[in-house]
Amino acid sequence: MEKPNDSLLVRKYVNGDEKALETLIDRYNSQIFGYIFSKVHDRNTANDIFQDVFIKVILALKKGVYKDEHKFLPWVIRISHNVIVDHFRSKKRMALQYTTGDFDIFSHIPSEQLDAECSHIKNETTQKLVEMIEELPIEQQEVVSMRIYGRMSYNEIAEEKDISINTSLGRMRYALINLRKLVDQYNMELLG
Repeated sequence: MEKPNDSLLVRKYVNGDEKALETLIDRYNSQIFGYIFSKVHDRNTANDIFQDVFIKVILALKKGVYKDEHKFLPWVIRISHNVIVDHFRSKKRMALQYTTGDFDIFSHIPSEQLDAECSHIKNETTQKLVEMIEELPIEQQEVVSMRIYGRMSYNEIAEEKDISINTSLGRMRYALINLRKLVDQYNMELLG
């Protein structure tokens, strides 16, 4: 029996067949991971980037961004390249400080530079984000918490929760979608 081509698998996935994406990941897993690893030279970082790449792939496929005239593997390699570049930029730009296990997105701004109004906005925004995360379904809360606060890879989350990596990626994807909806619902402006 002939193996289905990439375009057919993409169409199947977009139409709800989760196994089709799994087939694509299995088909190109070693090539994509190898490309990422060749750039970052660290297995844990490569695993995290690999998982972030597939979150972007899932979101792009669901939004209909992928066009059949593109070849799937070169398209994913391009996404991988962009995620790697973002990784190095963010690593260079800031070193987030983690104290007592708490993650503070504003920790890279020296507090003496925050005036009273900015400090108030920071506290309000942080509190609202915490409240919005608490509104997520428990499975999504757990993945967000393990990923952000625990700094666990999606693979580690999958092992810890005894779920597939696709499930951990999917839960994070839905958590992000739901958080975006909540941001819109509360007309909340996040500091950029």
